[in-house]
Amino acid sequence: MATMPVAGLPPVSTNHIADVVVRNAKIYTGDPARPQASAVAIKDGKVTLVGDDADVAALISTQTRVVDALGRRVIPGLNDSHLHVIRGGLNYVLELRWDGVPTLRQALAMLREQAARTPKGQWVRVVGGWSADQFAEKRLPTLAELNAAAPDTPVFVLHLYQSALMNRAALRAAGYTKATPDPRGGQIVRGRNGEPTGMLLAAPSALILYSTLAAAPTLQGEDLKNSTRHFLRELNRFGLTSAIDAAGGFQNFPDNYSTVIDLARAGQLSLRISYHLFPQTPGQEIDDLQRWISMVRPGDGDEWLRLNGAGENLTWSAADFENFTEPRPELAAGYEAGFEKAVRLLMENGWGFRLHATYDETIRRDLAVFEKLAADGLFPAGNRWLFDHAETVSRDSLDRIAALGGAMSIQNRMSFQGEAFVRRYGAGAAAEAPPVRAMLDRGLIVGAGTDATRVSSYNPWVALHWLISGRTVGDLTIYPPQNRVSRETALTMYTQAGAKLTGEQDVKGILKPGFYGDLAILSDDFFTVPEQDIPHIESLLTITGGRIVYAAAEYEGLDDELPTITPEWSPVAHYGGYQATVKPSISGARQAELLGQAVAESEQHRQWRAQRGFTPAATPDIFDTCFVL
Repeated sequence: MATMPVAGLPPVSTNHIADVVVRNAKIYTGDPARPQASAVAIKDGKVTLVGDDADVAALISTQTRVVDALGRRVIPGLNDSHLHVIRGGLNYVLELRWDGVPTLRQALAMLREQAARTPKGQWVRVVGGWSADQFAEKRLPTLAELNAAAPDTPVFVLHLYQSALMNRAALRAAGYTKATPDPRGGQIVRGRNGEPTGMLLAAPSALILYSTLAAAPTLQGEDLKNSTRHFLRELNRFGLTSAIDAAGGFQNFPDNYSTVIDLARAGQLSLRISYHLFPQTPGQEIDDLQRWISMVRPGDGDEWLRLNGAGENLTWSAADFENFTEPRPELAAGYEAGFEKAVRLLMENGWGFRLHATYDETIRRDLAVFEKLAADGLFPAGNRWLFDHAETVSRDSLDRIAALGGAMSIQNRMSFQGEAFVRRYGAGAAAEAPPVRAMLDRGLIVGAGTDATRVSSYNPWVALHWLISGRTVGDLTIYPPQNRVSRETALTMYTQAGAKLTGEQDVKGILKPGFYGDLAILSDDFFTVPEQDIPHIESLLTITGGRIVYAAAEYEGLDDELPTITPEWSPVAHYGGYQATVKPSISGARQAELLGQAVAESEQHRQWRAQRGFTPAATPDIFDTCFVL
């Protein structure tokens, strides 16, 4: 039966009614055919219409959730192309995050309070997302400060890929004594008496840091799901709707993947995850890859959880390290033989891969293997493959990567390690570490990400600020203008490029009909906010697949309620995750201007009250003892 038009609108089939409409917005779509809009409609998880408010009006019914953006900026959901989201989720609620903390004094106060509430047998662990250069004091905590803050509770503080600090209780818990030998590639710093001081050094391998952290208690059972759901919500807080998990050490398949698999089955993921598989046992890499190839193929899964390939290590012997306080590592002679077997196996079976490579020396050796295999027709062969990090990649290597059909994924590790890089290699070398513009000029796909959570923060706006400003979290400018990118280019690297790296460029990264309904309403307009305020942007409302997965400010309560954080003593339960601070532009003259506005509003309020008889019309005499003789 035909329905009566309402308010002059023609009847619309219920098949076309939108589930969600966002209106009254400044939408950056990423679609060259329609780059700007004011409204978007989503049904069954996908965008059905992008236009203005009048265009979407006909798709609204009483069943449609209508979100008024209040004139705010809306962007496609962000996609971190290199995030250790699976491992990060398994540990999130156990970690005291110093991400964004402005002073060491505040960081130590948080540590002291957390130690007091942490039960016996558990550790206080600060694992990544911060740098000593972000603190006003510009230094690390001392071992004496850690011991004073937590005399009885084990404390482990990881600082980048460089070092870790442990208090005396943590040394006892980890079993480090005078007799403990230094592991290969690492150093246990000792005092004059030979006893460990509590300082661990990556020299240059960070395995000593991560193996020590692995000795701490872990979550079990439902707590793993709880932790992962809260971590995903924290990522949604910043407008992230997708991430490519780069796997990593101590992330075994399938055991450490079971939590996200269970959440995907239950429909409880709020972030789309494409994951990689990383052989964990040296000498067994080929066997593991062969086993996985017989079980699954890249692309298997669905829009929420899917396999993307192998890496970021294929063989342990081919991996370099990224500790810029140490000399470049010398990789084993002849690692190419095993590495070639792994690459050939993957390429012949249609698997893509990603490779951790910090230095051009490593990249050149890897490229020589690929060029050898190209003679057999294996490169370029349509498989998606890429280099990660690549801080010192040369232009010649970039040309070779382009010729072989490769891509790049870069992360803002230099936001946190830029000062260390400059001290070792000089400002000239740091100016192109990595050479972002040279990558883009060659037409390479260049995805952007963070490499969180053990070094960089997971906050994507810190990474976007790094790309645009060329500055570290310690406010050191390391990149000249010619190696920075525009805001639009940076956003494209954080949306469309990531989709291309997973083969989802036809459904993700742009707001247009047929694409996923993934978007974020921002607290500030990314395109006009002062540059120094970019790291302070957050999402006020994040939608993934037409579902509101994060809501704050005026929208608070529109997202699904999560279970209470467990365990109850969790640092995240008390401090949250990333520590937001006042925007830099809200200081100095601007602060005085805002105070002036407040004074004017106060006088208007006084006049309003006087007009209604709530207060005397005359200004009362003010008695000030400073003027009493």
